[in-house]
Amino acid sequence: MKVFCSTQEAEEKIGNTVVTTGSFDGVHVGHKVIIERLKQIAGEMNAESTLVTFHPHPRKVLYPEQKDLKLINSQEEKIKLLSKTGLDNLVILPFSKEFSKTSSHDFITNILLEQLHAKVIIVGQNHHFGHNRSGDYSYLYKLSQEKGFRVEDIPLQDIENETVSSTKIRKALKEGNIMRANAYLDHQYIIRGRFSVAPKLNGIKEDKYFRISIGEEEKLIPPPGVYATSTVCSDEFLKSMTIIHENASGQTFVDTTLLYDNVLLDGVRVTLYFYKKIKGQEILDDGKLISEEIEEAKEDVDELIY
Repeated sequence: MKVFCSTQEAEEKIGNTVVTTGSFDGVHVGHKVIIERLKQIAGEMNAESTLVTFHPHPRKVLYPEQKDLKLINSQEEKIKLLSKTGLDNLVILPFSKEFSKTSSHDFITNILLEQLHAKVIIVGQNHHFGHNRSGDYSYLYKLSQEKGFRVEDIPLQDIENETVSSTKIRKALKEGNIMRANAYLDHQYIIRGRFSVAPKLNGIKEDKYFRISIGEEEKLIPPPGVYATSTVCSDEFLKSMTIIHENASGQTFVDTTLLYDNVLLDGVRVTLYFYKKIKGQEILDDGKLISEEIEEAKEDVDELIY
C-alpha cells in the first residue's frame, strides 16, 4: 500500500482509481466490506483501490474546545491496519479550518475526480462530506450523472442484529467490553507505542513491567483493570498481561508484563493486542494495586488459550 500525504503527491503517481472517503476509525467490519468492494471494482476496471482519509480528525480541528474526542486508533495504528487490507493507495489529507470550507462539489470535482482520477466513488450509508457535511449519496448520484462517474453505496453491516459503527465500538471499549469491541472490529483492539521499563508498581511482586508510551492524546484507552494481551514485536507474539491504572491526579498508565518470555523490550516499539478483560476496579484500593488480585488475574490470563 502506497501512502500519500497530499493529493498533489498522489496525483503524479497514481492512475485511474476507485475511491472511498471517511475517517475509518477502527477499520471495523463495516469498513472492511467497503474496502473489499472497492478492491473488487478496481480489479474489474484495472484501476487502483484508493482510500482517502483525514488527519487530524475533523472534530479536533473544528471543535478544539471539546476535550472528549477519543478515537479507537491512533494515526499510526490506522495506517498499520489499513496496510493489511490489500489497498493500493492511502491518501491522507491534512485537515484544517480552511480545508473544512471546501464545498461538496469542489471536494468531489477538484480532489477526487481531477486530482485522484476517480472513476468510481464508493460510500457507506449515512456518509456525509464537504462543508457542513452537506454532501451525501443523493448528491453524489446527481453529480455522477453530470460528471460521468459511477457511484455506489454500501449498506450498514450487522453483527447479532446490531448495526456496527465506530460509536458502538468506542462505547464497548469505554465499558471494558473487549470481546464485544473485537467482534465489531473483526480483529483485536490494539495499542501501539514504545515500551520503557515501568517504575516498580506498589503492591506488585518482582515481575518486570513495561510501560507503553502513546503519542496521541485522543487514543481511547479502556478503563482500569487487568487485560489478557499479546505483546507483538518483530512479528513475534508474546503472551502478556496488561494492567491499566490511574494515579491520584487521573493520569492513565498502561503497564504490561510478559508471562513466559524474559525479553528486554526497553525502548522498543510494540503493539499490544487485547483479548479479554480479566478484572476491573477491584484491582485497586485507594489508588494502589492489590497484589492478591493481580496474582489471581495472572493465573486466569495464563489459563486462557489465545
